[in-house]
Order: sequence, then structure tokens, then C-alpha cells
Amino acid sequence: MEFFRIKRDIPFMRHALVFNIISLITFLAAVFFLFSRGLHLSVEFTGGTLMEVTYAQPADLTSVRATVEKLGFADVQVQNFGTARDVLIRLPVQKGVTSAQQSNQVMSALQALDASAAMRRTEFVGPQVGDELAADGLKALAFVVVGIMVYLAVRFEWKFAVAAIIANLHDVIIILGFFAFFQWEFSLPVLAAVLAVLGYSVNESVVIFDRIRENFRRYRKMNTVEIINNAITSTISRTIITHGSTQMMVLSMLLFGGATLHYFALALTIGILFGIYSSVFVAAAIAMWLGIQREDLVKGGSAKKETDPNDPNAGATV
Repeated sequence: MEFFRIKRDIPFMRHALVFNIISLITFLAAVFFLFSRGLHLSVEFTGGTLMEVTYAQPADLTSVRATVEKLGFADVQVQNFGTARDVLIRLPVQKGVTSAQQSNQVMSALQALDASAAMRRTEFVGPQVGDELAADGLKALAFVVVGIMVYLAVRFEWKFAVAAIIANLHDVIIILGFFAFFQWEFSLPVLAAVLAVLGYSVNESVVIFDRIRENFRRYRKMNTVEIINNAITSTISRTIITHGSTQMMVLSMLLFGGATLHYFALALTIGILFGIYSSVFVAAAIAMWLGIQREDLVKGGSAKKETDPNDPNAGATV
């Protein structure tokens, strides 16, 4: 399925150096902000007070959040828990204020707003738990990276594996750079979005790499640059369909999902946009500069007879 067919290959690799210089500058800026400002970690990572409050009727999360913020709590997290009548509130640590004092202060304000508000439980999440979550998150990220590299090295060739990992880490660091620069809250849902972006971005790289391998077998007289340009051009329609559909869903969460899904959807939005860019201009260009060639992908067999890349019967678009 495709929206359109481009009859002439677009010379993407002609501008690969310029776009990769831009990527390098953006990447270095993201690293700078990560070290200079750091991530604004949520209660899950830093510790704080966790409260479960129940209401007689469905709770108005906006009113609950506004009431708690008026008490001077910054970056408070308010979300439904289980049913629409149950609310989960996460409060950051405050110097000189105990967890019991925080919960009593919040409950007094909530009951003044709605007398049916009742405390179900309250507990303190210590910094040690936050450190464990951060360590587990880094382990998960490392396992994903290693798994992707092994998969690509086995399916294609080690040069493609290196190119894809550099491109994917480029996306992840840039997402983290945005969160560091704007001091957006980095929570567990955002971490889940970052891991999702890794898998989503590598999928686009795999589609392009698969077409490059197919082209090396089909077009024996085309050089590496022409092969890559043709592979990217021939998958543009597929890219527009898949990424456009995904982006519409993510934007709907961003616009209508409320505060609970806001940063999760924001991380996905940034990741999807940069994932498309990195798969085309970063991953493919790095594979080209690493010296990918026909002999790396066509082993133990003869290449097929060359066909016209603009022939509509030359092969189906992925």
C-alpha cells in the first residue's frame, strides 16, 4: 500500500554530511544540558509521600491537583487509581516537613473541597527506592541496546548494527536533552516512552536496511550511494503511512490525555520525529561511511539480474 510513487530517486546521501553535523551539534547540546541542568526527576526516583484518596463520586482530577498545588507542593502527581473515584497523589519531599504532616495537610484541604474525600492509605517512598528504580531503568536501557545490536548484527551485518545503535542513542539523548533543558518532569512513564522509542526507531532502520540489502542483490551496477538513495526513496510512502498514523494517536494523547499522559506523549512525539530523521540521515549515512558494500550482504550466492529501479514491477514497496 502506498500513497504515491516517486519516479526518480531523491539524493538523500548528497546532504548526509550537513545533516549529521546538525545532528552532532544537537546531540552535544543535549549532553551539555543533561550535565549542566540535569533531569528533573519525579517522586518515583527522588522519594516522597504517596497518598491514596477515595471519593463518593468520580473525582475531578483538575480540582484535586489545583487544591494540592495551592498548598505549595510543586510537581505534584495526581491520577486515577483503579476506578474514577480513587485518586493517587504523589508529593515530593519537603525539608523540615514529615510525611505525616504532608498527608494531613493535603487531606484537610481535600476534605474542605469535598467532604466525601477519605484517606485509604499513605506511605513514604524513600530515596533508596528511587535509586533502585533509576538503576533498574538504566539496566533496562542497556539490555534493550545490547539486544538490538545482536539482532541487527545477526540479521544484517555488524556495520548496520553499529549505525542503528548510534542513531537510536542519538534519539534517546536528544529526548533527555529536551527534558533537561525545559526541566520537564522525568517519571517512570517517560522512561517507558524512551524505551518504546528505541524499539520504534530501530523498526524504521530495519525497513531501510532490508531494502538496502534487497537492492544490493537486485541492482549490480548501482554504487552504494545510489543503492541507499533508492532504498530510502522507495520506502517513503510506507514511512508516511506508519509514522503519520502513530503520530496522530500520540498527539491525541498529548492534547486530550490530561496531565497524567502529557509528558509520556511528549517524549513519544519527540522520539518519533527524531526517529524518522535519524533512520534516514544518521543510520543510513553512518552505514555508508563505515563502508557497507554488496559483499557484506550478498554472501554465498549470486546477485539477481539488475532491473530498472523506476520500473513499477521491480518490486513491491514495503
